[in-house]
Amino acid sequence: TNKDLDPVPRHARKWGATSFIAYWVSDAFNAATWQFAAGIISIGLGWREAIGIVALAFFIVSFVIALNGAIGVIHHAPFPVLARASWGFWGSYIAIVSRAILAIFWFAIQTMNGGNTVRVMLAQPLFWTLKHETKYMNMGAIWPSFLALDNHISESQGIDTKSMISFFLFWLVQVPFLVMHPNNLRWLFMVKSVVVPMAWIAILVWAFVATGGGGHLFTEKSKIEGSAYSWAFLSSLTSVIGNYATLSVNQADFSRYSRVSVKWQIIYVPFLPIIFTFISFIGIASASAGAERYGILEWDPMALVSHWSSRSCRFFAAFSFALAALGVNISANSLSAANDLTALFPQYVNIRRGQLLCAVLAWALVPWKILKSAGSFLNFMSAYAVFLGPIAAIMVFDFYVIHRRRYDTLALYQPHGIYRYWHGVNWRAVVAFLVGVIPNMPGFINSINPDIDVGVGSRPYTFGWLLGFVGTSIVYVGLSKAWPPKETLVERSVGPDEIYDAQGVNEGISVGS
Repeated sequence: TNKDLDPVPRHARKWGATSFIAYWVSDAFNAATWQFAAGIISIGLGWREAIGIVALAFFIVSFVIALNGAIGVIHHAPFPVLARASWGFWGSYIAIVSRAILAIFWFAIQTMNGGNTVRVMLAQPLFWTLKHETKYMNMGAIWPSFLALDNHISESQGIDTKSMISFFLFWLVQVPFLVMHPNNLRWLFMVKSVVVPMAWIAILVWAFVATGGGGHLFTEKSKIEGSAYSWAFLSSLTSVIGNYATLSVNQADFSRYSRVSVKWQIIYVPFLPIIFTFISFIGIASASAGAERYGILEWDPMALVSHWSSRSCRFFAAFSFALAALGVNISANSLSAANDLTALFPQYVNIRRGQLLCAVLAWALVPWKILKSAGSFLNFMSAYAVFLGPIAAIMVFDFYVIHRRRYDTLALYQPHGIYRYWHGVNWRAVVAFLVGVIPNMPGFINSINPDIDVGVGSRPYTFGWLLGFVGTSIVYVGLSKAWPPKETLVERSVGPDEIYDAQGVNEGISVGS
């Protein structure tokens, strides 16, 4: 362990109910939520189905977020440490590495989204189509001459020089926030939870005023039916859940700083479906209004904003999306990856260094290619959920069913303690994880390389998170009941405050005690 992995002591718990509400409002308002309906409608479903899928997805995942978040409130330890109780001290590395890779991936994606907002703020051209003739107007928000820069990057790379510069600038702006302590980040989330919703509600008002009702998308119905409809519904549901599958696993990274009752975690169940569905509705209404007004359907909010004639409106709209990307990138991605890297290399990495390392690694993931089309975005999000559903299931059922909410916090920091299991690995968790992941592998491979035909083997992948979560839960509980890990079944829960009081220290776990 190191100081950043230790349970948060009493005096350092500064997150109250307001902080958590601001955190989730901040996290919800981001470009990915805005674009949820893009992938859903692009495969033939209607706007009603898109709204219903988003609501259902967050209703499902909100339970998992609340349950795993409660563990963090009780033990005030981060996800990598809590994972040791269910996976084993060394077996937890399976979950930690899986989550770290995915968190870094998503950090790169959000940085690319943020880079697009910077491009609009600097100099984004205005395009529109009139009588099949594409016309162009140089309407840069701040620096129109930025558009005159020559492109020196191959078209096959999926990005041009101007976008690369914008990506770099947004990446650079994030750096000061990556070195801030999580307790101080709550102020960033509070500012974002006020500024961004105001801007996006203004965009929603514009959408209805500009079209007198929202546009043609609200009159269209689903274009597919029968079994194709069912598979498209499940695939879209998995994609939306995958977007927040990370936080269903690592909510403890933030809830560990809570100073309020664990009961506050239940607020996520009604709150998350409402707020995320509302934002998705804004995305649908705005894209529909843009299609009605400019003759082209723009799901990318920055592409939509680029059509506006007012420079100041384009700048402030782009700024709201930049702030949205900044907040979610830290709350859901960089801090998650940092906790994982800290657990993997505690002697060399702390949370601050871990976040900076995450930022550096983001360059290697070429996020501009992942976001090249709605289809690839949908595939990425589905793949995202394949590994996290089983991990979340194991943690939830281990704490609430197998151990009956009784963990020993001190033992979580002892490599040779009760959570060693078999050579440091809980084989039950590994078997259950494989059972939840393997059925999705053919579809996962096909989504990466469509030239590989796997036939009906791709079907399970379309509802990968649900299959992984349910399958893993059944297998893990079954194995744990048949071969109970008796050495880990403590008679009562041992919390961090009890340990700190016994050791007579204010902070820091002494694993030798």
